[in-house]
Amino acid sequence: MRFVIGLPFLWLGLFFLLPCLLVLAIALGTNAPDSVPPVELGFSFKSFALLFSDDLYLAAWLSSIRIAATSTLVALLLGYPMAYAIARTAPNRRPLLLMLVVLPFWTSFLIRIYAWMGLLADNGLIEQFLRWSGLASNPGTILGTEWAVHLGIVYAYLPFMVLPLYATLEKLDDSLLEAAADLGARPLAAFLTVTLPLSLPGIVAGCLLVFIPAVGEFVIPDLLGGTGTLMIGKVLWDEFFTNGDWPLASAVAVCLLVLLVGPIAIFQRNQARSLEKRS
Repeated sequence: MRFVIGLPFLWLGLFFLLPCLLVLAIALGTNAPDSVPPVELGFSFKSFALLFSDDLYLAAWLSSIRIAATSTLVALLLGYPMAYAIARTAPNRRPLLLMLVVLPFWTSFLIRIYAWMGLLADNGLIEQFLRWSGLASNPGTILGTEWAVHLGIVYAYLPFMVLPLYATLEKLDDSLLEAAADLGARPLAAFLTVTLPLSLPGIVAGCLLVFIPAVGEFVIPDLLGGTGTLMIGKVLWDEFFTNGDWPLASAVAVCLLVLLVGPIAIFQRNQARSLEKRS
């Protein structure tokens, strides 16, 4: 029994904790371009100090948080009605609708982003439609802009918003809405006072599942965004593979990990407190 319980912890220790400690060790080292690997291990906080003193990194952090938060909000506004509709449809139709939600995952993530590059290109279907409808007169108004990054993030991570919302909404007791109606509450009032508060765990889980990977996203801003789209994932890539500064890139990765683990820890702590109050 101890072996069965300890095996997952061993797996996490080898493939999560150990790599994180290795990245932290590199972040505390100094850059050594002439050596292989280009880092001299030590105990220096120069890389972390540079992150908080250089305006470029501060701008990248703020831009990443803003883009991720905006995309998460849009995904919530789109995903909540989808999840609600699936949860309220006939039980025999739900598997088909859920399959349509996860169907994009059957195709490679990179291929799907490349497909959006074709759609948003100057001669793509979306640009042609916008020019035909008169909504956009200048060619190339979407691809290479921040709008394309938002679109790509919402498209890529929308299923991560829909699935936890559906799991929460599907378990709601319909008798609560019937009781609210018997007490004179209109559908909108019943939704705001009954459905929405009870679906908050799904909302928080969906927002975390979208926001966390969106903050460190690299592929979408690199392929769909232009040079003016600054996100921390692109900065990390440039420091590793363009500038060859492993300690600085590792410091960026460590700060990114802390930024992403923080919301998860707060959410789990609040969930534990709510379970204790219920018990």
